[in-house]
Amino acid sequence: MQSTTMKPAAADPTALPLRRGPAHALQALQAIVLREVIKFSQQTGRLISALVRPLLWLAVFAAGFRNVFGVAIVEPYDTYIPYDVYIVPGLVGMVLLFNGMQSSLAMVYDREMGLMRLLLTAPLPRPWLLFCKLCATALLSVLQALAFVAVAMLIGTDLPVFTLGGLYALVALCGGALMLGALGLLLSVYIKQLENFAGTMNFVIFPMYFMSTALYPLWKLQESGADWVYQVSRFNPFTQAIEWMRFALYGKDPGAAPYVVIGCLVVFFVIACWGYDPQRGFGGLTKRGGGGG
Repeated sequence: MQSTTMKPAAADPTALPLRRGPAHALQALQAIVLREVIKFSQQTGRLISALVRPLLWLAVFAAGFRNVFGVAIVEPYDTYIPYDVYIVPGLVGMVLLFNGMQSSLAMVYDREMGLMRLLLTAPLPRPWLLFCKLCATALLSVLQALAFVAVAMLIGTDLPVFTLGGLYALVALCGGALMLGALGLLLSVYIKQLENFAGTMNFVIFPMYFMSTALYPLWKLQESGADWVYQVSRFNPFTQAIEWMRFALYGKDPGAAPYVVIGCLVVFFVIACWGYDPQRGFGGLTKRGGGGG
């Protein structure tokens, strides 16, 4: 009788963690986020490359086109602004976009090495584990974006970050980081091997970035007669993330942009969770892709 009563506990190794409930879930969140932060802190080159790319655009591209692109007095601006001020939210978006895609690459690598399988077999709901990975990606994106903004201000870009609008922009920054991190999470489901990553990214990063308001306002596209580019840019979720940050920085109403960003975040994350379900997408993908995790 004694051995019979002990069997249920022995047969269910997840019983104790599940009973711990929220404490165990938060511990997992802390562990996953801390692991990613520590790994990032040991990759100095990753931070430097994340800063050099947008700073080159700011120092060279913005300087070269300062007098070519006239930025008229349109929302959210109350006066004429130099082009480098206009382009900064777009370059912040570049930092978020590239880090989100880099996190996708890291997850594809972890899947091939078997680390993702090890993580996803933890005694916690799979969506929560994926949410922890998403939070870690978003945190690294935000830290890199803030570092870029600090350097941009040091080289003379005038940004109203030390205002209430700066706080609003931080919220928008987090929203954009989460959305693009969720997009990276989604892509990691359907990129089967590392060899396919570069081609897939070329069909994501460049169209999403250049068909947006990162480099030029929408009215410029419409004025130039590029109607199809204008329409694509309007419905590009990356555009909405940039406009949310741009309007929030000046304390203006961003319109529907936050709802679009949050809606896309939810959609991307839900589809990613569906894809990582071994009964649907993830298990089959790993078998076909030859990965171990």
